[in-house]
Amino acid sequence: MTDRGRYLIGYTDMKCDDPRGQFYNWRTRRAMIIRADGSDRREIGSSWITDENHWTGFGRWWPDGRAVIGVAWESEENYAWEKEHRTFRMTEGNWLVDGCLVDIHTGEMVNLTAVERVSNYNAGLAPWPGDLTKATFAPIVNGLQRPYVMDIDGRNKKDLSSGPEGFTYGCSISPDGRHIAYNKNYLVYIAEKDGSNPRRVDEDPNHTFQFIPTWSPDGRWLHFLSGQHYKCHPHLVRADGSGLRKLADRGSYSGSFEPLKHPDFHSGGSDLPTWLPDSKWVYYDAQVGESVELMRVSIDGRVQQLTHSSPGTEHCYPEVSPDGRLVAFGVRQNGAMALYVANADGSDAKPITTPTIDHVQTYPRWGPVAP
Repeated sequence: MTDRGRYLIGYTDMKCDDPRGQFYNWRTRRAMIIRADGSDRREIGSSWITDENHWTGFGRWWPDGRAVIGVAWESEENYAWEKEHRTFRMTEGNWLVDGCLVDIHTGEMVNLTAVERVSNYNAGLAPWPGDLTKATFAPIVNGLQRPYVMDIDGRNKKDLSSGPEGFTYGCSISPDGRHIAYNKNYLVYIAEKDGSNPRRVDEDPNHTFQFIPTWSPDGRWLHFLSGQHYKCHPHLVRADGSGLRKLADRGSYSGSFEPLKHPDFHSGGSDLPTWLPDSKWVYYDAQVGESVELMRVSIDGRVQQLTHSSPGTEHCYPEVSPDGRLVAFGVRQNGAMALYVANADGSDAKPITTPTIDHVQTYPRWGPVAP
């Protein structure tokens, strides 16, 4: 086994070439794990796929080594309505999404969001930093997504949103567990851990769009995208929300990776910046010439281009290993998609999945050292 083979990576695999639309591609989604050297690839959570309209997707890793996966179902009739109206209708009886914990060795699964259910649509299951008796997730309640906290057994679910109503999502908890940050109506807020005292971060008056705040691992910073929709760039504020400054420019890159060969309404996925574990660098993707390249920027604004690709190549979804030595990311070249792993500086990049034109692999997530 190589040194890279010591680590596990979770990701989502999906067909991308069904011309009937995103639903028919989405229902082929499967949660997968693989070693970071490309060996031991396998599916997890398959027992929850009970008909052709069920699918799974990899979310993240739990601190104890279990995997978080989303289990989803949509009716074919509802998708027909959504496609006609070009909007989602995630109402009861049309959609069902839950967050589950999976033991990757035994296959045992626990559906936390189904306990004392508050919604038919529950995304973003994640542990609460500093308090492993708690977890967070994002249900849609009365048509609005909201950040929730619950006990680790799925009970005592509580809404953390406060203040004016709004679509609230992308909740990130500070490493010490004392504060949360989230989007509400495309603006970033910081609040206490119970959702109280929400306050806006600094803003540029020319920017109408702020997207997905993420705490630095040391808790000193928040990065998020700011600008206009599809024309936004990495920005940084201090932990109290002050000192807004632009970190880097993504050029003309929209920040939305389109996985489908036949694009559908809102079928692209957000390609978000990510922190290096030492909190000194942020990795992101940017348009350089005719390609989307893998980049990183230090918190003092030093930009490094990590890949130099042939025209038309697209990089997406960077994710840095817990020890900061490796970075995983997606690459689409000549119409074929694969996941790659490289050293943190972009060198020695190697595919860990086989490049294919009819499937895409998205959102790699570094996990524990493999047994």
